[in-house]
Amino acid sequence: MNRDQLQKFVQYLITVHHTEVLPTAQKLADEILSQNSEINQVHGAPDPTAGASIDDENCWHLDEEQVQEQVKLFLSQGGYHGSGKQLNLLFAKVREMLKMRDSNGARMLTLITEQFMADPRLSLWRQQGTAMTDKYRQLWDELGALWMCIVLNPHCKLEQKTSWLKQLKKWNSVDVCPWEDGNHGGELPNLTNALPQGANASQDSSNRPHRTVFTRAIEACDLHWQDSHLQHIISSDLYTNYCYHDDTENSLFDSRGWPLWHEHVPTACARVDALRSHGYPREALRLAIAIVNTLRRQQQKQLEMFRTQKKELPHKSITSITNLEGWVGHPLDPVGTLFSSLMEACLTEDETFSGLPDFTENVGQCKSLEYHHLPAHKFLEEGESYVTLAVEVALIGLGQQRIMPDGLYTQEKVCRNEEQLISKLQEIELDDTLVKIFRKQAVFLLEAGPYSGLGEIIHRESVPMHTFAKYLFTCLLPHDAELAYKIALRAMRLLVLESTAPTGDLTRPHHIASVVPNRYPRWFTLSHIESQQCELASTMLTAAKGDVRRLETVLESIQKNIHSSSHIFKLAQDAFKIATLMDSLPDITLLKVSLELGLQVMRMTLSTLNWRRREMVRWLVTCATEVGVYALDSIMQSWFTLFTPTEATSIVATTVMSNSTIVRLHLDCHQQEKLASSARTLALQCAMKDPQNCALSALTLCEKDHIAFETAYQIVLDAATTGMSYTQLFTIARYMEHRGYPMRAYKLATLAMTHLNLSYNQDTHPAINDVLWACALSHSLGKNELAAIIPLVVKSVKCATVLSDILRRCTLTTPGMVGLHGRRNSGKLMSLDKAPLRQLLDATIGAYINTTHSRLTHISPRHYSEFIEFLSKARETFLMAHDGHIQFTQFIDNLKQIYKGKKKLMMLVRERFG
Repeated sequence: MNRDQLQKFVQYLITVHHTEVLPTAQKLADEILSQNSEINQVHGAPDPTAGASIDDENCWHLDEEQVQEQVKLFLSQGGYHGSGKQLNLLFAKVREMLKMRDSNGARMLTLITEQFMADPRLSLWRQQGTAMTDKYRQLWDELGALWMCIVLNPHCKLEQKTSWLKQLKKWNSVDVCPWEDGNHGGELPNLTNALPQGANASQDSSNRPHRTVFTRAIEACDLHWQDSHLQHIISSDLYTNYCYHDDTENSLFDSRGWPLWHEHVPTACARVDALRSHGYPREALRLAIAIVNTLRRQQQKQLEMFRTQKKELPHKSITSITNLEGWVGHPLDPVGTLFSSLMEACLTEDETFSGLPDFTENVGQCKSLEYHHLPAHKFLEEGESYVTLAVEVALIGLGQQRIMPDGLYTQEKVCRNEEQLISKLQEIELDDTLVKIFRKQAVFLLEAGPYSGLGEIIHRESVPMHTFAKYLFTCLLPHDAELAYKIALRAMRLLVLESTAPTGDLTRPHHIASVVPNRYPRWFTLSHIESQQCELASTMLTAAKGDVRRLETVLESIQKNIHSSSHIFKLAQDAFKIATLMDSLPDITLLKVSLELGLQVMRMTLSTLNWRRREMVRWLVTCATEVGVYALDSIMQSWFTLFTPTEATSIVATTVMSNSTIVRLHLDCHQQEKLASSARTLALQCAMKDPQNCALSALTLCEKDHIAFETAYQIVLDAATTGMSYTQLFTIARYMEHRGYPMRAYKLATLAMTHLNLSYNQDTHPAINDVLWACALSHSLGKNELAAIIPLVVKSVKCATVLSDILRRCTLTTPGMVGLHGRRNSGKLMSLDKAPLRQLLDATIGAYINTTHSRLTHISPRHYSEFIEFLSKARETFLMAHDGHIQFTQFIDNLKQIYKGKKKLMMLVRERFG
């Protein structure tokens, strides 16, 4: 109103109700005229027609500044402190205002949108190419959906729509305006573009202009409500025509004379949402019913069309994607809208939809059509209700074949939307009427060709049906197991992971997608999809317990369709658990399924690195043990297709030969021997293939069989010269000594020595203990053995302290006489002047001389005293030679001459050694 109108409005109000409001009016007038009164501090004024605000019980006035401040604050909190919840409450407030048909609703949404567009994070994310958070994205979605509702208001004036359009276009053109299908920059175009290149082909996503969150609302500004057929549908429950022939694709009525509404489904559903949002629930319901009836009719027509096509082209594998934009996960959520409109109608059926139908339609508009007025329920089949309609439309939407959209956000949205819809369905109790609908839709989905995601042939990039099929399977199982399994087995496929899946090219039916296998399109949610596939398989396995035929079918399906080893392993474990439940005897068929899957995992992960591999191998042995002795025998016989040599010896054979396994299996001697023989054969084969890692296990496993043990020892000897390290050889040598084969231990120790090299400063090397042990072993065997090993020691060890230690030990006792017949030292001690000890003594003295020079080249004063101690040790060794004192004196004089520059150190040397 303008100023004059407002003045008139107030004066009349006071005049009409002067007895009630005069004192208040007087008081308000005084306050308004007083400059610093409270009323002048507040922007705006109350609007009693607008319903309550979020917090207030009874007053709502559009305080524009406050709305802006609130939105700004919530956005700045970036999702913390429940700010997302607060923003959702504001959106709910807008919906509430629209329902009350309060014109402030659009104004409030404009204020909210302006704050969203001004969010500084938008340009920041744009620059960095980072993605928005999911919660924030969902708020933008709601914003877009609300604008769609506003522009679709059936009673808005043209000038309002024009100003909204202008505003929307302005926001739409801002470069940080979020895209409908995800975030700026974060989405790379699809790697493969295997979509049909026909009339219904989508352009490559990289050059398709991106829609923003406002695009659909902008497009919806072109829609109007003037269509007379549409007006008839929404304004009367009794709009029918029984003289109509349902023969054309876009008939206005079906064969029963019920009205149909052919419009792009998401758009038609957006109309339903708009009618609901603007407080026209009955109109919304009438349109929803017409849409569902149209969908059901289309479904029927598609089935008939596909059947004729199939008759004409029986041998061709054909699929075409009829829907590049699926309804589940769609920005306008068409299926969700229909579902909730119909479900709301059930709840409010008694109050809102009772009473006489209103005859608001202008029948005279279409003279050629004849109308028969029948009660409202006539638009439902016999025994149907709004619930059955809601359930059916959800099943139709969920089962629709659709292409996986581009981009992480939209793909996650598809999953989320599907799960939300299914969880709503799960709240409804299934009665006989609903079971009929489930059956009808399940049969349709299996037979409907390209229109169904469960059709015989689907496009390679079709959205998988695992989650939906698991739900259908569970619902149908008690009523029609055969149909339940058909659905679940059909849904198991995951074509995007198969390199030769058909594309949707109708012109060349046998044309295979020309994409490099393993370069999957950008399926960002693939891991979630694979885990859903695994869940579906697990559900079937559980249900099939005790049914041999079904279990075999499910097993085949798993082996054909599941491509991930960790998921197959999970299923193997699931099957094992179900098969061995405590309260009953094990289900042997299910155990075999479990083993079969376990074996598949072994083959799949044999040549790839998998961090769970060890756990998988151990588990497989446990599983085979449960199945029985023949299963263990079988895995040992074909070990090379399942395990690495190390796994086969250290885990498989060792576990099989353990006491606990023998006890668990109640084996008799004959069976024990058969298993042991398989284990020995395996051990020898592994030792040949990988002596480094398997030789010791092979010897251990073959201990009880002389011939096998000899063979294993020979394998070690053959490998010792080429393929084995001194550590491995020393380990085996010590094992041999422990087992009572000292000569063999000695042989291996000498071979180990040839691989060893200890330099002068490696006086703490882990192999020192092995060298001392090898020398002690040789010494205990006799003079010849000691004489043979000393040259090897001298060649391999350059470390003076180690050599002097060996020398000292050799001079203390007589070789070969230790502990023999209880007499000690009855033989002669070996002379240091003769071979082999003379050679060892010279080598030790030489090592001390070399080490001294090496140490002196980089010595610092803080190591002086330690160096003097080292020289004292060297003197002890020098003095073991008969001319040792002369050699040592010469050595010291030599040092004093060469290193005379190190005055302080040489002074210390003189003090100690003269």
